[in-house]
Amino acid sequence: MNKPDIDDTPMPLVEHLTELRSRLLRALLAVTLLLAGLLPFSNTIYAFFSEPLRKLLPQGSTMIATDVTSTFFAPFKLTLVAALLVAMPYLLYQVWNFIAPGLYRHEKRFAIPLFASSIILFYSGMAFAYYVAFPLIFGFFSHIAPEGVAYTPDITKFLDVALKMLFAFGFIFEIPVATVLLVWTGITTVEALTKKRPYVIVGCFVAGALLSPPDVLSQTLMALPMWLLFEAGVIFCRFVKPAEETETAES
Repeated sequence: MNKPDIDDTPMPLVEHLTELRSRLLRALLAVTLLLAGLLPFSNTIYAFFSEPLRKLLPQGSTMIATDVTSTFFAPFKLTLVAALLVAMPYLLYQVWNFIAPGLYRHEKRFAIPLFASSIILFYSGMAFAYYVAFPLIFGFFSHIAPEGVAYTPDITKFLDVALKMLFAFGFIFEIPVATVLLVWTGITTVEALTKKRPYVIVGCFVAGALLSPPDVLSQTLMALPMWLLFEAGVIFCRFVKPAEETETAES
């Protein structure tokens, strides 16, 4: 029988905390440097982010700022989010370096592609939200204003709604990764997931109603990708062996 491929010698608590502090400081420094570099372009970043709404506004209508400080804090908040998103691969790299020493070889082989795919899927979800969902949803709202009502969205309110949708779609696109993890850890099986498909579809539409603006179009745009991503996850799970089987085969 092969020996375990990690060192079982416990690491002192102080050493763990020192390593954690070092990783957190590196992550904080990376975000801070990116934020400092992006701040001069904060208004440009906000203009790009709000373009799906601005180009759909009725003729003669513009976005407005109803708060005295919103012309500064709305772009600043978006720039901070942008810095976090740009730094995300490096932040996850720090997380990986912290947890990797405690993993077995077969766990590392599984975790590395999972980390990479989770980053790609998260950014893909945000891209879907910006290029597909935003134009459809904001176009819908901009064209249903009652006669005599000027549609002039507030920049802070828009940012809150748009960021909520952006991150919601980003996390929704992680469904295949979550599905594969459930099967790999032995919590469920492909057969069990297939039998629960009707409940999953209903759950997707319930989640879409809770996470999206209160209109049928937004809810459908969120629910359908959730269902399709679940189906994609089930397909990938057919090629995944549970961790216990992999560990037994390597023993």
